[in-house]
Amino acid sequence: MTKKFLSPFMQEISERGFIHQCTDPEGLDKLIVKNKSISAYIGFDCTASSLHVGSLLPIMILKIFQRHGHKPIIVLGGGTTKIGDPSGKDTVRKLLNDNEIKKNASALKKIFQRFLSFEKTKNGAIIVDNSTWLEKLKYIPFLRDFGRHFSVNRMLTFDSIKTRLDREQPLSFLEFNYMILQSYDFLQLAKKYSCSLQMGGSDQWGNIVSGVELSRRALGKTLYGLTSPLITTSKGTKMGKTEEGAIWLDDKLTSPYEYWQFWRNSHDDDVNTFLKLFTDLPVEKISSLGKLKGSEIDETKKILAFEATRLCHGKKNAEEALKTAKNTFEKGGSGSMLPTESVEQKQLKKGIPAFQLFGSQDLNLCQSMGESRRLIRGKGAKINGNIVTDEMQMITIDDLDSDGVIKLSAGKKRHAIIKVKK
Repeated sequence: MTKKFLSPFMQEISERGFIHQCTDPEGLDKLIVKNKSISAYIGFDCTASSLHVGSLLPIMILKIFQRHGHKPIIVLGGGTTKIGDPSGKDTVRKLLNDNEIKKNASALKKIFQRFLSFEKTKNGAIIVDNSTWLEKLKYIPFLRDFGRHFSVNRMLTFDSIKTRLDREQPLSFLEFNYMILQSYDFLQLAKKYSCSLQMGGSDQWGNIVSGVELSRRALGKTLYGLTSPLITTSKGTKMGKTEEGAIWLDDKLTSPYEYWQFWRNSHDDDVNTFLKLFTDLPVEKISSLGKLKGSEIDETKKILAFEATRLCHGKKNAEEALKTAKNTFEKGGSGSMLPTESVEQKQLKKGIPAFQLFGSQDLNLCQSMGESRRLIRGKGAKINGNIVTDEMQMITIDDLDSDGVIKLSAGKKRHAIIKVKK
């Protein structure tokens, strides 16, 4: 049974399944009710130019947080990225240089702007970079003032460090410092922005608790920490990981149509959970959708795909993805969002081996030419709906359909279009 909270924010995230651990749920609930509006932060290191679906959960909790009148703070790890968070990692992260970190930070800002409002209002979101205070630290004074508040014995009990040691994987002294630096982030945010809550994934629990304790010891302030569960699919796979690779939030890495298809292909047992976590549909509506059975679940999956795509890529792209899917799967046609490759007319007149087309990196139907050959041998490749029986079958201009295109299908879910270059 869902716990009852006094504050609308805590009640909603509880109902939707966002709460895994909290340092003091009752105390946090009372603080929110008393102050009506508080500030909370989540940190994101700049290890890549985009976030993937696995990072969507913390963004969604910030979105709900803001919707209830609170101020979200996004901390980009311009400083901590140089250290590398050992949480959930078996090996040392690749260290990036300053230019790479700055470039990634700039790209990440655009993603957050899709989900949060950055207007200059009381609860308008802000982005800060922890390099602004971490880069100024002097090693000896920092150790003296803050290092003394950390017990190595206690640090070794947290999963982010314990797991690495239990697996006998190397843990550098550089990474061992990460927990202290993230704790210092929370202290700085409490001082500069009156931030009273840090949220994050369950793998961040040790770092968050350490930050709460540091501020209590060094500032005499009571802060709070809250983590969300690690989301896996009903098949036990990590959220956002597929056979084709990660599902990115940047449309240059994962197109809106591919993003839509990812959610559309969710397992039946995951749909209700994903609707609660990754859309902003009311919980009451989701509960009614969760009662649908059989073929009706397919319609619920389309709702999930549309709503998730709308939040990430906008309503127009969500509508176009839905239209493309209908044309492709229900009407036997094609759509504007399918991966497309233009080929020279003289090339098509000569003919292109089927395995070469299906193995094209631009179409992303197969990850390699070897996979393309195996797909064809397994009768999983189709040209305009017809099974390709020979990997050396020549695809020519005669294969253009009535719309002047060649439709490639890899299994039932991946499709692409070949056009004649004009």
